[in-house]
Amino acid sequence: MSFSRLDSPVQYLKGVGPRRAEHLAGLDIRKARDLLYHVPRRYEDASTVQPVAGLQVGDSAVVVGRVRSSGVIPTRKGLRIFQAVIEDETGHITCAWPGQPWLDRRIHKGDLLLAAGTVRFFHGRQIQPREFAILESGRGGASGGDDAGARGTIFVVYPASEAVPQWVLRQLLERNLPALLRQVEEEEYLSPGERREIGVPGLAEALSSLHAPQSLEEAERGRRRLAWDELYFLQLMHAHARHRSTTAVNGIRFRRTNRLIRPLHESLGFRLTDAQARVLREIYADMTTDRRMNRMLQGDVGSGKTIVAVFAMLLAVEGGHQAALMAPTELLAEQHARSLERLLGPLGVETLLLTGRTDAGERARVLAALADGGGKVVTGTHALIQESVEFARLGLVVVDEQHRFGVRQRMVLSRRDPTPDTLIMSATPIPRSLALALYGDLDLSVLDELPPGRKPVETRWLRPSRRAEAYRLVRDQVAEGRQVYIVHPLVGESDKLQLRSATREWERLRAEEFPDFRVGLLHGQLPGEERDAVMRAFLAGDLDVLVATSVVEVGIDVSNATVMLIENAERFGLSQLHQLRGRVGRGADRSYCVAIADAEEAAAERLKVFRSTHDGFAIAQADLAMRGEGDFFGSQQHGRPVLRFADLALDRDLMRAAREHARATIDRDPDLLAPGNAMRRHLFTTRFGDRLQLRSVG
Repeated sequence: MSFSRLDSPVQYLKGVGPRRAEHLAGLDIRKARDLLYHVPRRYEDASTVQPVAGLQVGDSAVVVGRVRSSGVIPTRKGLRIFQAVIEDETGHITCAWPGQPWLDRRIHKGDLLLAAGTVRFFHGRQIQPREFAILESGRGGASGGDDAGARGTIFVVYPASEAVPQWVLRQLLERNLPALLRQVEEEEYLSPGERREIGVPGLAEALSSLHAPQSLEEAERGRRRLAWDELYFLQLMHAHARHRSTTAVNGIRFRRTNRLIRPLHESLGFRLTDAQARVLREIYADMTTDRRMNRMLQGDVGSGKTIVAVFAMLLAVEGGHQAALMAPTELLAEQHARSLERLLGPLGVETLLLTGRTDAGERARVLAALADGGGKVVTGTHALIQESVEFARLGLVVVDEQHRFGVRQRMVLSRRDPTPDTLIMSATPIPRSLALALYGDLDLSVLDELPPGRKPVETRWLRPSRRAEAYRLVRDQVAEGRQVYIVHPLVGESDKLQLRSATREWERLRAEEFPDFRVGLLHGQLPGEERDAVMRAFLAGDLDVLVATSVVEVGIDVSNATVMLIENAERFGLSQLHQLRGRVGRGADRSYCVAIADAEEAAAERLKVFRSTHDGFAIAQADLAMRGEGDFFGSQQHGRPVLRFADLALDRDLMRAAREHARATIDRDPDLLAPGNAMRRHLFTTRFGDRLQLRSVG
């Protein structure tokens, strides 16, 4: 593939040069391509710009006008205010920026200024802009044109800097866009038919629409094409990884006899939900073919993931293979071992347990049973992936709470020939579009139905002034023999944040509020053995109240815990609040979640959603819409992409289509070596390899 001038240094573009190139590097614009893909921050439709003469106090206004005068005004209290009087063909108005005198170096007489803010009255009408943009420089920096002639156009507002203001970016794109678009046409990889099928324009047309749209609808069409490119190449990476982990390895064809599966069904005493039955069909369809299963099982708290995993493990055992379940903590591994022993013991299948706490004699017995094949089912922690652990015929690996393990840790058990099937479980509800972005290399099964009869947790939101009500509930529940979590966002006191901390509140609560109760403390800074000891005491009923941080968000089942009290709830995300609520309501008793928060507008919106629904997937979708995928990506493992054009809350249709097209591409040509895929391969390994942190194909 020949060198593209889009990859040449930006300094060689018209109007740049070495010094301006240094300033552009501060905006991460180093190549000509970077300027072309510099994402507009927003668009202002000139048809919504209000004439200055018609503005009323209290209006939320967008105005465009020439700066007729400007300067810094000092006040008697020492505050310095930058003011600029702007004028359109109907009149003038003052724009004021309190405490920003430095704007005197940026905004000058003659500049064409766009300002957005609320009109107030202060010695006449005034706007204190929440946002502004210099559309043209009055000092000859940009092409002229009268203000009225600009009406009916879309103003593009870019991320800018003091060294590279809006008018410079607009000028550079005006002068260089036609030549850059001619280069882009050489990188078009979608045929006209594919573009029609997907519903996106050509690449050059999309970039033209991004920077010089005639309407907001046209700008959105351009964004969707660039969003498609991001999602498609992201899914191409996932599809290639999936091919390598499923099709390009020796898988196991499991043989179903129902020797164990049917007796377990008959002994359960309840029917599987429709969602559980559907997911089991998907899992069995994978396991009974030569293709290796690499599947994620996603479900809300209490949706019944574990019993689904048990049936999958029995299919492996029926076929003469072994099954391993790996959990992130010793306590959770022990809990799984007890559950499996209760279910499988009556069927004559022993459940082995291997953790760091396993004593030498038992460890030797377990290792021998796994090595000679006598041990069919084992649950454990990281201890399962130590070099000393050998399996005779490992057929299925189940990983619980997958986000607590690194990719390498999850894959160690799978590095065998034939390669064991993998079932990865997650109790954190993730919107499907985000799950595909994060885990597109996995096939996805979703348990979106709770078993009948499960009681919802009564959720309350109280202001701090009503904390006494929450404490009464705690006392009443403990008096009835129940247990309580009290969760705080911080371990210790903070000089910067006025929040209640777990350590300080633990001391206060046991001394002042609950002196007759057994109150424990749990947080992530405690040594591992001490954390386990506290949780074991709570599980055993030796503690009435557990004061903790969000370390309890993912933990063991304490069926006797009926109250989750969350302090400073505004500091937690929606999905995190839902996970904390999931710690209670696991028994037959009525349970409560109380969120204490004196929330501002944004946090109040989260808390209203949290209080109104128990559907984890609905909560996760609302969280994605409120926070954006950046926060979700940031909380995931290293190397996850941050999308610049795609919006996973809006582009679910594009994500699904991108996944289907990417998998079809890789199924036909796994290493993109066919001549028709040359441009896809080139973009994948160069431009998108950089932008999306992808690995190369082949």
